[in-house]
Amino acid sequence: MAKKTESASASASAPVSASAPVSASAVRAAGAVLVTVGRLRRRIRSVNDTADITLSQASVLARLSKSGPATASGLAALEGVRPQSMATTIGSLSRLGLVERHADPEDGRKQRVTLTDSGRERAEGDQEARHAWLPRALEEHCTESERQTVVQAVAVLERLIEP
Repeated sequence: MAKKTESASASASAPVSASAPVSASAVRAAGAVLVTVGRLRRRIRSVNDTADITLSQASVLARLSKSGPATASGLAALEGVRPQSMATTIGSLSRLGLVERHADPEDGRKQRVTLTDSGRERAEGDQEARHAWLPRALEEHCTESERQTVVQAVAVLERLIEP
């Protein structure tokens, strides 16, 4: 058993190529992390989600709030959607009074999308709600020991993404 632990810890620090064998526990852990992080991300995005806008629209509001005015094609590229889909999203947000379109000062053929005051308030309110939800959920659903385990697990995950 000690030999397995040694080889497991040695392989944990060694780089793994695409063709190198991977332990079953690494595959299970990776699957669990991917599924859980995806679900957590969707849950956080849904906080303060009301029926009046979609998650795609909320994402565009958040991006404009963070990065400032952008073209529809730029937003489409950043959001990973087709320009036609982004045009639909922007049109819906415009009808709700959350964004405005103005001629691009550098290229009059393009339009820049900006947040209205209402759009800015909405984006900031949504962000505040999302930032408040996770600490509150951790407080309500986890013990102090479990919260410390989360902190330790995040530190392990951080090590994975560091070069």
